Amino acid sequence: MATKIRLKRMGSKRNPYYRLVVADSRSPRDGRFIEEIGTYNPTATPSEVTVNEEKALDWMTKGAKPSDTVRNLFSKQGIMEKFHAQKTQK
Repeated sequence: MATKIRLKRMGSKRNPYYRLVVADSRSPRDGRFIEEIGTYNPTATPSEVTVNEEKALDWMTKGAKPSDTVRNLFSKQGIMEKFHAQKTQK
């Protein structure tokens, strides 16, 4: 099963709020997911991002691929750097 870490849209019209979820790549954007690992609020100033780093790193080591937007969010949080350091350490 190919897993992805991606955004699930929540909130009302013109007021987006996202959850960072791990989902099967074949499931729809707002459909079934395996686990929720964080939240993202782009309307807040500055944007609010909360991520459970342990779960995110664990899923990426298991082979979950982050989407482009999630990869950018993880880079700003420093999670991608930790993942690459952990990967080269082994």
